[in-house]
Amino acid sequence: MKMEKDRKKKLAFRLNTFILLLSLPLLCFGLDFLFRQRISFDQHFSGGGTAVKKTGDEKEFIKFHLSRLVRGEDRRKLDDTGFACDTAVHSVHCVSTKPVRIDTRNMTVYVPSGADVQHEMSIRPYARQEDLPKPISPVRMIMYRNSTDPPPCEFHHGLPAVVFSSGSTGNVFHELNEIIIPLYITTKQFGGRVLLVVEDYKPSFVAKYRAIIARLSSHDPINPAANDTVHCFPSTVVGLKYHDNLALNASDIPGGYGMSTFRTFLRATLGLRYTHVSQIPMPRLVLLSRTGTRRFLNEDEMIDMIKDAGFQVIVVRRSKLASNIEKFSRLINLCSVLLGAHGAGLTNEIFLPTGAVMIQVELLGTEWASNTYYGDTARAMGVRYLRYRIDRDESSLAKLYGRNSSVVTDPGSVFIHRGHIPARIIFLDQQNVRINLGRFRETIVEALSIVTDSPAR
Repeated sequence: MKMEKDRKKKLAFRLNTFILLLSLPLLCFGLDFLFRQRISFDQHFSGGGTAVKKTGDEKEFIKFHLSRLVRGEDRRKLDDTGFACDTAVHSVHCVSTKPVRIDTRNMTVYVPSGADVQHEMSIRPYARQEDLPKPISPVRMIMYRNSTDPPPCEFHHGLPAVVFSSGSTGNVFHELNEIIIPLYITTKQFGGRVLLVVEDYKPSFVAKYRAIIARLSSHDPINPAANDTVHCFPSTVVGLKYHDNLALNASDIPGGYGMSTFRTFLRATLGLRYTHVSQIPMPRLVLLSRTGTRRFLNEDEMIDMIKDAGFQVIVVRRSKLASNIEKFSRLINLCSVLLGAHGAGLTNEIFLPTGAVMIQVELLGTEWASNTYYGDTARAMGVRYLRYRIDRDESSLAKLYGRNSSVVTDPGSVFIHRGHIPARIIFLDQQNVRINLGRFRETIVEALSIVTDSPAR
């Protein structure tokens, strides 16, 4: 009997041991599952707190930079009501720190007024207000009363909207002066955390400046015409801040952005190779050759003279290259000197390395525009400006109107007596130039001396 009991105990022990061994993996799996769930819960809980803090920080970040776009009484109004507009000589832009709804079907921005009153206004979101091109469409802004229900949102966004027009395109001066630079001034401070709503959407403009736009906003721009819906944003800016012709004024709002900062931004965005002219291994001059008006009638002889003076010469005529901003800017950046007759092409001086030279051939009747748009701005870019002012005998207008005509002897009087548009037609659309090579050589030699005797070499 005793032996039988011992045999049964041993069998039970073995059976229990076997069951225990079978259970261990399940037990470990259960503990591991519980442990992992605990880790997951802890991480989620901790992450949630961080997310809440990050969201709060993000809101404060956006609000702070929105407030930098207004100053003085407008700043106090923004703090008190959540809405204010900055109206300057050149530009107007409105800022809302309140949630807004943008109806892209008719480009209406709905802003809560926080009161029982309603009013509205209309602005054209283009930087240079005193010279608005015809294609710029208005944006209607309605500050609606508490009892008003604006159209319901179909899309919700977590970033502020920046509304502007790309209506005036096809001219590199106007594209950079009135859209790209003001867009940089207005949005750079947000570090890409904005959504661009492009009124008068031009696919060619967006494609041309895609690299720059992508650096200023981390999202594709919204085309209202292709949208036809209602978008909700936590805040918005309608219009762009403009400082001056091809200019960034670090002391103007939002503050801190000067031309040197913008040129650094362009170099990084467009992949420009040279920062200073001393880095260019041999003197290289790019000639902007015009095929319509303001042509160099003895261009071949000019090129021979410039080569003889010591420059390698690159001739650029109107082509697809000029419309490809990335390729064209890199070509300009490879050169020590940019040469051209007065015109929008000289805007490309912005891509020259520091210490390079821009030579402007100043035609009759273009003195003010030459200095204002390209001469004064070159200095702010760190580019040396050389002015070649033609004599009356170098202008085709002397043959067309007679060398003793007031058109030739007193161009300023043409603007006074005939008006701006007729004068523009004469001096910009009817004028070509035959350069005096002997006199012009002095300017070329001076440019060569500047770029080869650079202190940084």
